[in-house]
Amino acid sequence: MSSDLNFQSTFKLSTGYEIPRLGFGVAYGFGKNEDTSVVTVFSVLEALKVGYTHFDTAQMYENEKEVGDAIRKSGVDRSKLFITSKVPEDGGAPHESVDKSLKALGFEYIDLYLIHSPPSGTENRLAKWKSLIEAKTAGKVRSIGVSNYNVHHLEEIKNAGLELPSVNQIEIHPFCQQQPIVEYCKVNGVVVEAYCPVIRGKLDHPLIVELAEKYKRDPAQILLRWSLQQGLVPLVRSSQPQRIASNAALYDFVLQKEDEAKLTALDQGAKGAISWNPVDVA
Repeated sequence: MSSDLNFQSTFKLSTGYEIPRLGFGVAYGFGKNEDTSVVTVFSVLEALKVGYTHFDTAQMYENEKEVGDAIRKSGVDRSKLFITSKVPEDGGAPHESVDKSLKALGFEYIDLYLIHSPPSGTENRLAKWKSLIEAKTAGKVRSIGVSNYNVHHLEEIKNAGLELPSVNQIEIHPFCQQQPIVEYCKVNGVVVEAYCPVIRGKLDHPLIVELAEKYKRDPAQILLRWSLQQGLVPLVRSSQPQRIASNAALYDFVLQKEDEAKLTALDQGAKGAISWNPVDVA
């Protein structure tokens, strides 16, 4: 899997829609100590110039409006883009959250809508999932998924006879690979998106530095290329034009199998997480 990848590469979701293999994350807190609205619009515009077509936001990030504004300002055809948003962690019925996101974004539909994290209690989780299915049936969203779901959360959905999520978005990088969840998703046709793929810039591990020198790339590119070769959909974020461009320059080199394996061997399980809370939700 590797040499045939390009910036236009996609995975086909269980719904039949295509999701771009590299996403631009528009997370909360862009441009600390600056006007976050201005920084968000600027960053999305820069990403569109580079050629990103996949943008990931969420209600709790408080920047859906800016994402929509930037896309309209760019002149890029909305139908050529893949937009993701998410139900707030403390939100009510997901189909109501979808309506709020549509209004904020200013779009007629959202390509992918996720439950941001698993609510507590099986009954509650299933109720929220059914509500999100309603939004999909109504045509407000094209595909639906989850974030931070473990195997048993996905099994609940499956055992209830409901359609499985098209996507599970979880923290993945060489130090935290969540392999049991990834394997379950692959077997069951659930695409795995990787957040924190460049470990929030903590890139001074000797092996990462060594491989960056070997391939004449920066450390972030090494980790993102590893993520792509693992069959994941990494989500990258930056407000710096140079970094936005370099994070997408991943398609003219391939990590050799032995180097890919060395990075994979760095897995520390839950101990390697920098964002994900390994405490399971019952």
